[in-house]
Amino acid sequence: MPSNDRREFLKQSAAAAAALGFVSWPGSASAQDARQRQNDAAALRGSTAPDLVVVNAKVHTVDDAQPKAEAFAVKNGRFVLVGGTALIRGLADATTQVIDAEGMTVTPGFIDAHTHPASAGVAALANVDCDVYTIAEIKQRMRARAAKSPEGQWVLGFKYDDTKLKDGRKLHRKDLDEAVPNHPARVTHRGGHTQVANSLAFKLAGIDRDTPDPEGGAFGRDENGELNGFIAEKARGAFDDVGKTPPVTRETRQAGIKLISRQMSAAGLTSVHDTSQPDSFAAYVDAYHAGDLRFRVYAFFGYSALAGLRGLGLRTGFGDEWLKVGGLKLSADGSASERTMRMSTPYVGRPNDFGLLTMSQQELDEKILEAHQGGFQVGVHANGDVTIAMVLNSYERALRIKPHPDPRFRLEHCSLINDELLARIKAIEAIPTPFWTYVHYHGPKWLEYGPEKMRSMFAHRSFLDHGIKVAGASDYIPGPFEPLMAIQSMVTRKDFEGREWGPNQKVTVDEALRIGTLHGAYASFEEKEKGSITPGKLADFVMLAKDPHDVNPDEIKKIPVVRTVVGGKTVHEA
Repeated sequence: MPSNDRREFLKQSAAAAAALGFVSWPGSASAQDARQRQNDAAALRGSTAPDLVVVNAKVHTVDDAQPKAEAFAVKNGRFVLVGGTALIRGLADATTQVIDAEGMTVTPGFIDAHTHPASAGVAALANVDCDVYTIAEIKQRMRARAAKSPEGQWVLGFKYDDTKLKDGRKLHRKDLDEAVPNHPARVTHRGGHTQVANSLAFKLAGIDRDTPDPEGGAFGRDENGELNGFIAEKARGAFDDVGKTPPVTRETRQAGIKLISRQMSAAGLTSVHDTSQPDSFAAYVDAYHAGDLRFRVYAFFGYSALAGLRGLGLRTGFGDEWLKVGGLKLSADGSASERTMRMSTPYVGRPNDFGLLTMSQQELDEKILEAHQGGFQVGVHANGDVTIAMVLNSYERALRIKPHPDPRFRLEHCSLINDELLARIKAIEAIPTPFWTYVHYHGPKWLEYGPEKMRSMFAHRSFLDHGIKVAGASDYIPGPFEPLMAIQSMVTRKDFEGREWGPNQKVTVDEALRIGTLHGAYASFEEKEKGSITPGKLADFVMLAKDPHDVNPDEIKKIPVVRTVVGGKTVHEA
């Protein structure tokens, strides 16, 4: 039993223990360290038992001090001890929840560093799901929604993907004319940067074959110059004031969070960085208070929110462990999956098409500096090598004008790189967030880039080799959000058909785990709070039926997620 002095010390330490864990010690396997752990465990046993222990597990901690373990203890939502099963089991009393993993694998909870859960949840409730494999199915679903829609109201589809269609062609304006003749209709590509609209939508917007393309956008045309329904980037704005948009209430947004939160936690996600707007943040608050929020949120607001956030005195880092104000996001070019990103070399089969820029260098310079001076982390959507260079120009300029020891500027997507860009990214310690499920999921699209470009796209290997803390990101809806698919994609660089794309960019399973956990935490200044199974950190973890290290790499995405835990509380159980 501990002495009275020891009892008093433990009593006085209770508040700190609740926030930081009871004790933090290294994971050395030396005899001296083992004795110290036993002593510390005895002290813990003499004060208060843990709320939760996990035993008989194969734990990959992503903590270099103690990479592997069998068990761990949780108190007040944080890890307090990591070690062997006998040691950890001995801490439990009748009030402790004991989870016997029976040899299953446990990893830190996965962090998606660029995704859109709030808007995806709303879309799932309010729009037409066009994630099907034939144009006939898209038409049938759009027709069914039109039959229930008030006159003049848009019929909106989402998750359309031209490369998944069995028809051998893309969706056309005339397809939507047949399905939805009496309502304005648009179907948004899964990537979110392009759409296909019907003839009525173009008519209401006053757009015909003679309408010029806006700067930073395009209207698609067939070989005869007629509109084919395709709309890219800034051309989408021509339809903003046309027709009646289906209403989205605050209740709808909260319900969307509830839905997507359940789906993402079932996949093993415990934290997300949502690039959203203030109304989405309000929905997260509503969902949190209703008990419907199952993951932690780092909110990246669109640049338009800057004035409002500054007016409230908010800046990056405001909030708590569940909901936090992140940075500000800008968007400077097109899409990788929709083949509109701006590059220094053209697309395969399109010798005059280098992609689209949506911001000028001057715009980037001014807006990045304003956000940086306002105390915000900045992230810019930049896919192509041309665009990435422009963003780095602005980041370097901002640091010359207002130096900062740790700005953690982010390059959202950062799809196509080269050696010069890698050196510049490392020099300012910027954080790239390339798509981590794209190689596997979007395989047919890479034909338009070609094998040589793919050696430098979604370059997780190159980033790691240059000491760059690359984070994992799905950009869902554009890419699937399942972290296990992401690990498979990064490890194998194979698409659905087994084709390898840029095999030089393969990473190991351990490296993929780090990208999807600790590096994601680093991207939000939270690496001391989460991202590894380490005493003192938030108890966010995932239990997997099999170890990704042990299965056929082409089968990693099929591993069942048995349990997802956030702050020591189970939010998903298979």
